[in-house]
Amino acid sequence: MPYPEALVAPMRAELTRLGVEELHTAAEVDAAFEAAEDQTMVLVINSVCGCAAANARPAVALAMQHTVQPDKYVTVFAGQDLEATAQARKYLAGIPPSSPFIALFRNGDPVFVLERRHIEGRSASAIAMDLVRAYDRFCGDEAPDVDEPERPGIAEAPSASPDLPSTFRSIL
Repeated sequence: MPYPEALVAPMRAELTRLGVEELHTAAEVDAAFEAAEDQTMVLVINSVCGCAAANARPAVALAMQHTVQPDKYVTVFAGQDLEATAQARKYLAGIPPSSPFIALFRNGDPVFVLERRHIEGRSASAIAMDLVRAYDRFCGDEAPDVDEPERPGIAEAPSASPDLPSTFRSIL
């Protein structure tokens, strides 16, 4: 049974006010992936848990300040948009389900993933730096083709990139 909409509405708004497109149905998920076939796209599997509120959603907001960006951001809400979440997970090529979860896709394939274990217990700024490094590596015309999604190690120390907005650098 899905969470009550009144409970999740503020959590949805944290991403939608940033311009992240919500996908509520399997058909919407499929359409988003078809439209992004020759693009880069971030999929956020949103959640009601504390690590989504304190870490994942703020990290997405911070990473959106970087100069290099994916072509599109989309989100589904685990525990609420059940059909859409199940469909989105089909595009994750055997990566175990978790929420919250953030994945960067290039040409329809996952090239970088942050599972719950990469989110929980870490700061939003450290997670944002993981995203920024992935954007630098995989977004843009000169990004390489890859066969396996990259999964960062939790022990990796974030480092500030000189082209990050000053407001972003100030919180690192």
